[in-house]
Amino acid sequence: MIETIQTDSPKIVGFKLHGKLHDEDYKTFVPAVDAAVAAEGKVRMLAQFEDFHGWDMRAMWDDIKFARRHYSDFDRIAMVGDRWWEKWLATICKPFTKAKVRYFDATKADDAWVWLKDEVGTEDRQVDQERNANMVSEGGPIY
Repeated sequence: MIETIQTDSPKIVGFKLHGKLHDEDYKTFVPAVDAAVAAEGKVRMLAQFEDFHGWDMRAMWDDIKFARRHYSDFDRIAMVGDRWWEKWLATICKPFTKAKVRYFDATKADDAWVWLKDEVGTEDRQVDQERNANMVSEGGPIY
C-alpha cells in the first residue's frame, strides 16, 4: 500500500510504502506525483518504507514505467527505511533518475526531511565556493 504523507511544501511529495505494492497502489500514487510536477516543475520526494515487502509483478512494471516517465522530474529523493535491502534499493535506483538520492535509516527520518527542505542548490554552491577557494590559494582563476 502507498499512503500520502502530508508535507508543508508543494515542492515536496511524501509517501509511506508498506506491505506489498500492487497495480492499484500506482493508480493513486502516479497521478499525485504527476499533479505536483505539473504544478511545481521539479519536485523532491520522500519514500518511507515501513514493513515493506516489495512489489508484485504488475506493480514492478508500474514502477519501471514511473521511473522512465519521471527520470528528470525530481531534484532530490530521500528514502527512509530500516532494512539493509531498502538501503540497497536507494543505490539501485540512482541510474534511473537524475535526482540526488540518499538513504536514511528510520531512526534518522528527521534528517531526511531536513535534507529535502534544504535550500535548492546549497550543496552545489558550497562545492563551487570550495573549488574557488582552492584555486585562489593555488593562484588560479575564480569562476
